[in-house]
Amino acid sequence: MALSLTLPTASGSLAPYALRGTAPVKPEAGVKFNRIAYSAAHVVADPLAAVDPWLQAAVDWDTTIAYRRHLFSLGLGVAEAMDTAQRGMGLDWPTSLELIRRSLDAAKDVPGALVASGCGTDHLNIDDVKSVDDVIRGYEEQMAAIEALGGKLIVMASRALARVAKSPADYERVYDRILSQAKQPVVLHWLGDMFDPALAGYWGNKDVDAAMDTALAVIAAHPHKVDGIKISLLDKDKEIAMRRRLPAGVRMYTGDDFNYAELIAGDGFGREPTHGKSDALLGIFDAIAPAASAALGALAQGNTEKFHAILGPTVPLSRHIFAAPTRFYKTGVVFMAWLNGHQKHFTMVGGQQSTRSLQHFAELFRLADAANLLEQPELAVRRMKTLLALHGVEG
Repeated sequence: MALSLTLPTASGSLAPYALRGTAPVKPEAGVKFNRIAYSAAHVVADPLAAVDPWLQAAVDWDTTIAYRRHLFSLGLGVAEAMDTAQRGMGLDWPTSLELIRRSLDAAKDVPGALVASGCGTDHLNIDDVKSVDDVIRGYEEQMAAIEALGGKLIVMASRALARVAKSPADYERVYDRILSQAKQPVVLHWLGDMFDPALAGYWGNKDVDAAMDTALAVIAAHPHKVDGIKISLLDKDKEIAMRRRLPAGVRMYTGDDFNYAELIAGDGFGREPTHGKSDALLGIFDAIAPAASAALGALAQGNTEKFHAILGPTVPLSRHIFAAPTRFYKTGVVFMAWLNGHQKHFTMVGGQQSTRSLQHFAELFRLADAANLLEQPELAVRRMKTLLALHGVEG
C-alpha cells in the first residue's frame, strides 16, 4: 500500500498526498568525478544542551562529523564552516574553528577526502572595525588559525569590509595582502546580498559587472594563489561571463543553487578547459548528496543524459529551499537531513528551524519525493506527521 499523509496546500487548506514510491538513486562505487565537488555542510545542534539557542551554539559533534563522513563516502568534499553551517547565523568563530579541526581530523581517515574551510572576519565586533587595516588583521587571525591546522582556505566575504571599504581599491588592498600570505591556493567566495544583505555592494560597487571587474583584477594579480572562486549570485549568465574571463587554471566553483546542473555540465566554450564548465561548492549538495554523487559519476563516465536525468529533478527542490528570504535556506537543508534519518531531531543552532512556514515544509516534502530524495520513505512520513501534529494537523 502506498504511503500517504495529509499536507497543507498553497491555499491554506489540507489535502491527501500519496508518495510516488520511487527508490532513491544510488551512486556507483569507485567512480572518480571529473569535477571537483564540495558540499557546504550543515551542523547538527545538540537539543539537550542547557543553553539559550538564540545566544549560544551547542553542537552535537558526533552526529555533525558523522554527516561529514557520509559526504566523504559519496566522493564529495566538504566546504567547512561556511554559510550552510550557519556561520554568522548562530555559529561563532571559536565553534567554527573547533568544527574545522574536527573535520580535518576526520578527513585524515579517508584517502583523497577534500576539506576547505571558511576564513572570515566574523569574530570582530563590527562596531569596533574602523579601517581596512582592522579587516586585514581579522582575516590574518583566522588564516593563521586554520593554516596551523593544515587547512585549505575559503576566503569568505567580510561584512566588516563591506561596511568600512570606501572604494574598489580598498578591496584590492585587503585581498592583495591575504593572497600574498596564503600558504596554498585559496578559494575566494563572492556571496550575493540575497544570501546576506550586509554584503550589498561587495567589491566596492553595486553594479555587478563593475564588481566583477574588481574581483577578476584581484585574481589576475595572484593567479597562482587562487584555486578558484565561488560565486553565489543566483545568476547563471553572470557566472558564465566571469568563468570565461578567469586566468588559466583558476576554477569557477558554482554557488548557484538555482542553475547548478547546467553550469556543472558546462558549455565547452572558452580558451581554457576551466572556461567551459563549473566545478561545485554548493549548499544544496548537503541536501541531495546521494543524487549529486550519482549524477557526477554519470558525467565522469560521459553519460550527460543520465547526469541531467538524476540532477534535473532536484533543481525545483533546490529553488524552493533557496527561495527568498534566501538566507533561511539552511532550515530546508537541516529539514532534509532529519527526514532522511541523518539526525534524530529537527532543531537548529540559533533556533533557525522556526524561519520557514509549515506550508514551506509541506512543499519541500512533496518536491523531495518528486526528486526521489527520500532515502527512508516510511521514516520520512512518520517525521513529517510529527511536524504536522506539532502544528495542529492530524492525519
